[in-house]
Amino acid sequence: MVNKEALDTLQNYGIHPSVQRIAIMDYLLKNHTHPTVDEVYVALCKVIPTLSKTTVYNTLRLFSEHGAALMLTIDEKKVCFDGVVVPHAHFMCKRCGKLFDVALPESLKDFLPKGSDFKVDEAHVYYKGICKACAMEA
Repeated sequence: MVNKEALDTLQNYGIHPSVQRIAIMDYLLKNHTHPTVDEVYVALCKVIPTLSKTTVYNTLRLFSEHGAALMLTIDEKKVCFDGVVVPHAHFMCKRCGKLFDVALPESLKDFLPKGSDFKVDEAHVYYKGICKACAMEA
């Protein structure tokens, strides 16, 4: 069964839908875990046995290039992807490595000076520290 939200998302961003693309977008929309290519591949290869890591990588890059997903490089050791494309920040726990979505403070939403000639296509705000769960373990 085709996920209508995933199909609509692809079409809204001008991406030709395929079985693999719909499945990958569906995974991003349902799993707000900021997955890596490997995590998406492991989750979907059981359902789509012909799926390759290369296909997952190329599809996620395509989504990012079209604005349908965000490519997060908060951790230089791994690239993660986010299906939530509305403006928001990210917090990375330096202990467990998890990424969390964080609302942008009002003061950062309009960070460029009024009257500037810049046209911003994207902005990345990252926070790093220790998450609540890890802090409680210490």
